[in-house]
Amino acid sequence: MEMQEIELTHLECSDCPIRHRAVCARCDTQELDQLEEMKYYRTFEAGQTIAWTGDKLDFVATMVSGIATLSQTLEDGRTQMVGLLLPSDFMGRPGREMASYDVTATTDVVMCCFRRRPFEDLMRNTPHIAQRLLEMTLDELDAAREWMLLLGRKTAREKIASLLAIIARRNASINLGRPGGRMEFDLPLTREAMADYLGLTLETVSRQVSALKREGVIELAGKRHVSVPDFERLMLETGDDTDGGIPV
Repeated sequence: MEMQEIELTHLECSDCPIRHRAVCARCDTQELDQLEEMKYYRTFEAGQTIAWTGDKLDFVATMVSGIATLSQTLEDGRTQMVGLLLPSDFMGRPGREMASYDVTATTDVVMCCFRRRPFEDLMRNTPHIAQRLLEMTLDELDAAREWMLLLGRKTAREKIASLLAIIARRNASINLGRPGGRMEFDLPLTREAMADYLGLTLETVSRQVSALKREGVIELAGKRHVSVPDFERLMLETGDDTDGGIPV
C-alpha cells in the first residue's frame, strides 16, 4: 500500500508538544538539526489505515497527536487488537522494513516521520538515541505484560477501569494546582473497539461503563469525553496491587 504524504505547516523540534517524551528527547541542537533534515509529517483521518501487515515502510515515525491501534488478522479473518499507539510512541523498527501489524488511525493522527536509512545511520552514530529507543521498547514490553494480565485474569469491570486509567495517564489534561485534581480526556475508541480490544461483548462494555458512571467513578459528556474526579478511586477499580503488598 502506498501512503500519501500530506504537507503540514512545519513544526520546529523545539516547539513539538511531545519533544521531551519522544525518541529524540535527549538530542542536542546539532542532532535535532540532523533530524530536521530527514523528517516530514503525515496525517491520517480517523478510520484510515496507516500500514498493513507486511507493507514495506521507508520510514519510522513518532506519534505527535491522535491515537492508532495495532492489530493482527488470522487467516480465517478473525482480528485481535494487540496495542495502542499514543502521542510520543514510536512506530517502526530500525533494521526491519516490513510492518509487523495493521496500524489504523482511531482518531485524526499526525505523525512525525523520519526517512529510515538516515535515521538508522544517525542512531548508529548517536548512542543516546539508541538508548532512548531501548528504554521505550522496554516500556512497551512492560505494557504488553500488563496487558497479558488484564486479558487473562481481570474481571470485566477491572478491564474497563484499567483501559481508562492507561489512557488517562497518557492523554489527560490534569489540573496540577488541585490535589487529586480532575483528569479529563477524550476516549479514542468506540465501545465496539473497546470490546474487541478487551475481549468482551459490546453489551458488557456498555454495562460496565454505565456502572462506573452511575457510581461516580467517571463522568461522561457525550459518548467520548471522560472526566475522572478522583484518579486514585479509578485505580482501585483496576484490581492492581499498587502498593506491592499481599492481599489480606
